[in-house]
Amino acid sequence: MPSWSEVFAASLPYDRFLEIYGTPERRTRWEQAYAQLELRPAHRRRLASFRRQMNVLCVAATWCGDCAAQGAILRRIAEGCPRIDLRFLERDNAPEDVLRNVRINGGQRVPVVVFLSEDFEDCGHYGDRPLSFYRDLWRQQAAPACSTGVVPPAPRLMQQGLREWLVEFERIQLMLRLTGRLRALHGD
Repeated sequence: MPSWSEVFAASLPYDRFLEIYGTPERRTRWEQAYAQLELRPAHRRRLASFRRQMNVLCVAATWCGDCAAQGAILRRIAEGCPRIDLRFLERDNAPEDVLRNVRINGGQRVPVVVFLSEDFEDCGHYGDRPLSFYRDLWRQQAAPACSTGVVPPAPRLMQQGLREWLVEFERIQLMLRLTGRLRALHGD
């Protein structure tokens, strides 16, 4: 099991991750995906209700179109809540014990998000895409297994993905709020 606190400390904020690992073309793709997204008032209210610190680690790769879309969504969510600390870890530079612990369906898929408590306990993993993206991919059937991001997802799909990621963030937040260990620590 990796030391999530050490892995998190060695990971990068969104902009630094793109600066180090993204070519100008890849950074443009990530920024185009980000520009399509907006946190609506209901989203902001939901995020404002979060009381527990959430450390969120995204194992990603700048070449991956799914990472561009999901990374942009994660960035918007984190911007809407000061209790979310979002970091990125380049998959191809990740420690082997991390990669073993974030496998999905037997493979090294990206992006994979590791939700961590304030004291870096593993609360769950989510990835590589939300349901709406899988449904869209299923409709297309001929699409590549991992989008290159040359053609960004439609704005409606990005907003649906944002809503689905918010549900997962809220699920983890409620887990953190109801965990006896953290309730005792915070006296609530």
